Amino acid sequence: MRDTPRHTPRPPVTARVARALLWAASALVLVACGLTWFTYRTLTDGLTTSDALNTTRRHAPRHPDNSVNLLLIGLDSRKDMDGNDLPREFVQDQLHAGSSEIGYYNTNTLILMHIPADDGRATAFSIPRDDYVQTLNGDGSPQGHYKIKEAYSYAYTAAHDRLDAQGIRGAELEHRSREAGRAATLQTVQQFLGVPIDHFAEVNLLGFYDIAKVLQPVTVCLNHPVHDRYSGADFPAGVQDLDPRQALAFVRQRHGLDNGDLDRTHRQQAFLSSVTHRLKSRGAFDDLGRLRKLFEVLKKDVVLDSSWDVLDFARQAPALTGGRTDFHTLPITGFATIGGEDVNLVDPERIRATVQSMIGPEGTAPSPGATDGTTPAATPSATAPSAAVTSAAPSAAPDGKGGRPASAVGGPGQREFAGPSVTMGGVPCVD
Repeated sequence: MRDTPRHTPRPPVTARVARALLWAASALVLVACGLTWFTYRTLTDGLTTSDALNTTRRHAPRHPDNSVNLLLIGLDSRKDMDGNDLPREFVQDQLHAGSSEIGYYNTNTLILMHIPADDGRATAFSIPRDDYVQTLNGDGSPQGHYKIKEAYSYAYTAAHDRLDAQGIRGAELEHRSREAGRAATLQTVQQFLGVPIDHFAEVNLLGFYDIAKVLQPVTVCLNHPVHDRYSGADFPAGVQDLDPRQALAFVRQRHGLDNGDLDRTHRQQAFLSSVTHRLKSRGAFDDLGRLRKLFEVLKKDVVLDSSWDVLDFARQAPALTGGRTDFHTLPITGFATIGGEDVNLVDPERIRATVQSMIGPEGTAPSPGATDGTTPAATPSATAPSAAVTSAAPSAAPDGKGGRPASAVGGPGQREFAGPSVTMGGVPCVD
């Protein structure tokens, strides 16, 4: 006797529909994930990354929480990523940036941005480029006492000469020499401020221009009209929109300003404030077309550390992209002339205390010593026997531009030059 075949009852129509919908939803999720992955890879493929930060982390202070310290490095170089000169007519005629020999590999912009873990306000510190400190190599060994901007150039030159003697040529020679410069800058800043660096971005003059080109116009506000033939800055007072060429002139100007380079840091801060606000207001991180243009600039002109997921970071750092950032310029104690060079004198212990008091116990300040990354308290005997120390009085500003008295910060002798304090329409005003 044969078994009578059993007929499995079909599930109700509603169950079949629900199952079909579930399969369709699963398929859509898979497709969306694939598209997201493809879009992300399309955006990020080709970014120039650096491992320099990995070589310095073992020498950095401890980092106890989930906040992020980001170092922005503005390289005063008239060369591209491979070491080729930027087009002369573009650099000189449009950017008013001089010849390829000017600037070399100095870091004329150093800004540490602290983004807290609790979605609070970000805090940014501009480090004046002429601060006289003990610069370090990437391995923590001392270079000597120089302007902090020169840590990069001294390490770059030493590595370039060594690698060239080994027969390394072309783009590889440039890339490896710059890695040494980055590592030296990262190490010097970490030790100078007593806090760790989690990520960094390096941009050259052309990068500033190209970023402004994507996000133009850049809105700024000036308390007074300016005219400077060196940088090409020629602006009236008040709120105004700048094109890319004007934006670069704005951040580069130091001639004709009361405090020279110290006032220029405030212009860099105002530029960053305007750019980050514009990123948010224009929805740059939600518009694929704008995002593509921005990443094309990053690929051409910007170097990022290899562990940084910049797209994910931008979406997770509303304080940075929403304009909620407090800017400060680190204080100096006075000026000196050392070896024919005008330098800023600093009190490293007070600077570390100032930084850590504003952002919390982000790291452990190193013990004073030969390789702590800083120079001793700034006095003539602590720097050089022939150092001609001047005060921050009107007749003592660097470059002979005159200065103005500054408010005391951090104790006797500490001077900080006031940054943007007045706003017009939400735009910080600067001198």
